[in-house]
Amino acid sequence: MVDTSVTLSGLRLDNPVIPASGTFGFGYEFNDFYDIDILGSIALKGTTKEARFGNPTPRIAECTEGLLNSVGLQNPSVEKVVKEELPKLKKVFHKKAIANVSGFSVDEYVYTAAMLDKEDVVGLIELNVSCPNVHAGGMSFGVEPAKVEEVTRAVKSAVKKPLYVKLTPNVSDITATAKAAERGGADGLALINTLLGMRLDLKKRKPILANVKGGFSGRAVFPVALRMVYEVYEAVSLPIIGMGGVSSAEDVLEMMFAGASAVEVGAENLVNPYACKDIIEDLPRVMQKYGVEKLSEIIGEAHQ
Repeated sequence: MVDTSVTLSGLRLDNPVIPASGTFGFGYEFNDFYDIDILGSIALKGTTKEARFGNPTPRIAECTEGLLNSVGLQNPSVEKVVKEELPKLKKVFHKKAIANVSGFSVDEYVYTAAMLDKEDVVGLIELNVSCPNVHAGGMSFGVEPAKVEEVTRAVKSAVKKPLYVKLTPNVSDITATAKAAERGGADGLALINTLLGMRLDLKKRKPILANVKGGFSGRAVFPVALRMVYEVYEAVSLPIIGMGGVSSAEDVLEMMFAGASAVEVGAENLVNPYACKDIIEDLPRVMQKYGVEKLSEIIGEAHQ
């Protein structure tokens, strides 16, 4: 019998498979498809201090083996998430979730994270300093190590639960921002967020997205994400949640060999709402195929 359990900063997960923020709503919506209690955890939709309508449409464009999005952190505000969304989730999900926090200033990050930190359904805080789809905040923090360190330190001082910083791949050296998050007191890291890209409408001869550029995700980015997880594992001493193009149980093993302690599944959920369920159910078979008895023992094995 194989053991699929893993641990993130003291939080035990039955398996390492976590739907990524922005691709799974607030979780309870997917309970109509299957029992979401089988998931390791859920990274909730990105939440900000104030309500956001998001970017103008169109804000989705298809790509080969992936998609572009410029949704722009649409959410009802942290107050409504706490009062309305989390109670709905607690009715159908009986594990700890990951609260994804975004902001447009250090104070906003601190305020939102502190509110979500008080909720018992929240087990980890995922600090999103890497969203490429907003004109202020988000990635403007994530591309500069000094800002990453500053916002990490500020939020860490305001929360009691483990703090994982979500890193952008849109930098020349992702290990620099990873080290900055570590200096700021992060308990762990999450990577990667989407790559910056665009598409053109040939008939209109202009960008498809109203925001011109958007975040590129999907299976095509997996090799880039894997490389960055591998590099960051060697650069810091923090646990890593790996993500970017994960679509199979084999991908989960690759991410963990590269250094991830758990794995988030993003764009694949938009293609197949059963993606996480399928991966979890296939994990034992793939583990047996490659001689893996305990997932927790293979983290970073590619570096040996």
